[in-house]
Amino acid sequence: MTEQTALRKATQNTAGRDFVALGISAAAILMFVGIGGAVLPEVVKNWAGTGPGPDTMLVNALLLNIALIIFGWRRYSELLQELDHHRKAEESARLLAETDVLTNCLNRRSITPETDALIEQAKQTGNLTAFIMFDLDNFKQINDCNGHQVGDLVLKTTAQRMQSMLPPGSLLARLGGDEFACVISFENSNRDRVDQLVERLIETVSQPISSGDQKVEITISAGISTTETSSDPAIGPLDAECLLHYADIAMYHAKKQGRNRYFWFESDMEYQLKLRNELEAGIRRGLNNGEFVPYYEQQIDLHTGEIAGFEMLARWNSPELGVVNPDIFIPVAEEMGAIGDLSGQLIEQALVDAGQWDPRITLSVNISPVQLRDPWFAQKMLKLLVKHNFPAQRLEIEITESCLHENLALVRSMITSLRNQGIRISLDDFGTGYSSLSQLQSLPFDRLKIDRSFVGDLARGKREPGTKIIDAIISLGDGFSIPITAEGIEDEETLELLKTMGPLKGQGYHYGLPETASEVKHRLATLGRYRANAATVPAQPRESAGQEAAGAEPQLKAGGSGA
Repeated sequence: MTEQTALRKATQNTAGRDFVALGISAAAILMFVGIGGAVLPEVVKNWAGTGPGPDTMLVNALLLNIALIIFGWRRYSELLQELDHHRKAEESARLLAETDVLTNCLNRRSITPETDALIEQAKQTGNLTAFIMFDLDNFKQINDCNGHQVGDLVLKTTAQRMQSMLPPGSLLARLGGDEFACVISFENSNRDRVDQLVERLIETVSQPISSGDQKVEITISAGISTTETSSDPAIGPLDAECLLHYADIAMYHAKKQGRNRYFWFESDMEYQLKLRNELEAGIRRGLNNGEFVPYYEQQIDLHTGEIAGFEMLARWNSPELGVVNPDIFIPVAEEMGAIGDLSGQLIEQALVDAGQWDPRITLSVNISPVQLRDPWFAQKMLKLLVKHNFPAQRLEIEITESCLHENLALVRSMITSLRNQGIRISLDDFGTGYSSLSQLQSLPFDRLKIDRSFVGDLARGKREPGTKIIDAIISLGDGFSIPITAEGIEDEETLELLKTMGPLKGQGYHYGLPETASEVKHRLATLGRYRANAATVPAQPRESAGQEAAGAEPQLKAGGSGA
């Protein structure tokens, strides 16, 4: 039951009781008129000495009527006061229901009817309506670092700054948390006015906010939708709920594009959002149905030409989408918190597959930065090794340079724990991040992997700078006694050049596309550890044509975060 409903019921109950009291008072007045007409003349005669005076019972009845009339009048006055009190209380309850208490803006409940009313008003004058949704970037971090009192100050200051910038007749609402919405009317030919307003709002709100001795800096992201969008026949006429929905999509797009900016809603944004939702739902189903499978890319000893190991790469055999490349689903899995389960499934299957290989062949797996935040990751890996009786020295975990900057102390502890179990650690995509020499010295890496972009320069006519960079990395590895692997070997010329640079391992399309577990098993059974081009191995039918296309993707891992 809402507060307004409770107040109405209380008013109705009070009014019912007072109706009876007023009825009694009205009857008393009528009786007073009747009895007074009989008593008062007798009283006058008695005073004149011409009569015995009124009957005592009638006098008592008259006095009782007077008392009832006084009671009724008093109750009537109290009733008026109670009605006024209830009216004020109901008005206060309505304001509480429609207004954000902290900022005194409208709230999500009230912005919808107010926006619909503004849309109708704008239509009558031939104007359009723009719905602008704002979200404070990293507001949770402000709360966590400075406390909720500072967070409340930021919200109130933001609302005040926005209100001061809006034109007359506009609406401002706090939708909840750190989300705000502005609704304005503008002329059809003056769309730039909305852009200018949003730019000023972003600039004004982003000014530092003083709180005691500290200053809090914030940025905002915004999305804009307008009734002009209704000209699209695929969308149709727009009401407040639709405008809010589309502005929310545009704001989400602004956040994905780097934050502290704004975008107008476009129909493609909704399609992308629906696609992402389908991906998230598909990933959850795929985890339950075992649709994520490991593929394997050969790692070759350039000196002997033998297969030294395989790097596991993730593929998603989706019944609806076909074979999906990890560049698409790995980032989504990381953001939705499913990367741990996904990677766990793939690593477990890879341990089963690698257990059937020559025991001298190693298995390399990529680990997401998200997984390194798990303090129990090392224990989980040990549990998998014990479960499948897989030698720890045959497993090599690859991490990217970006992992080193999130929490260096935690990463150092994790690497040490994994190496204590016998697992080897590789620094993947070396040269593309921000690794320092001190980190190479303090973190016990077992291998450096030269990023494919440097190796690719050798085949793109940039031999001299590419050779110098690779020589420098190899010298760095020699200095720290860390072996080197070169990624992205695409042709024989690049291979021969790398052979002259020292004892390296290599991998790339020159040795064939990534293969399924059955294809790897067939390759090893046919040729043993000796490396040969894929064309020289007797054909092994693939499960689907889509898997061949998946192996031909130019990027095999999702930015070093591939499972």
